Amino acid sequence: MATLLIVHHTPSPNCQAMFEAVVAGATAPGIEGVRVVRRAALSATVSDVLAADGYLLGTPANLGYLSGALKHFFDQIYYPCLDETRGRPFGYYVHGGNDVTGAVRGMESITTGLGWRNAAEAVTVTGEPAKADIEACWELGATVAAGLAD
Repeated sequence: MATLLIVHHTPSPNCQAMFEAVVAGATAPGIEGVRVVRRAALSATVSDVLAADGYLLGTPANLGYLSGALKHFFDQIYYPCLDETRGRPFGYYVHGGNDVTGAVRGMESITTGLGWRNAAEAVTVTGEPAKADIEACWELGATVAAGLAD
């Protein structure tokens, strides 16, 4: 059975709504053979990353960058996971009050350095997530999980 690791920092109701939609998509009844593991960014470990076959990452954009919690996650796992996880699929979502550009740039830079393969279009939202944004998060979760089920 494949394992999808969802690593998130969810400090606000908007991030929570996006996270819940991603989880709902990843655990949709039609997706079989994928175990979904959820970890808060400050709790996720090297072992979690090495044990997973793919990743979904979620963060708010704080002060123009990834949240400190998600950056800490990457700082902890980067070198121990660098060679072992190359080519693994991932997707991500970012929520910001008014701009997510720096957070997206950081996410792309770090995951490119890790050699991870983007498996779905990122979901980026500023302000309160609209219905279409929540649906896009559901699709993100379902797409990455279904890719592991193949």
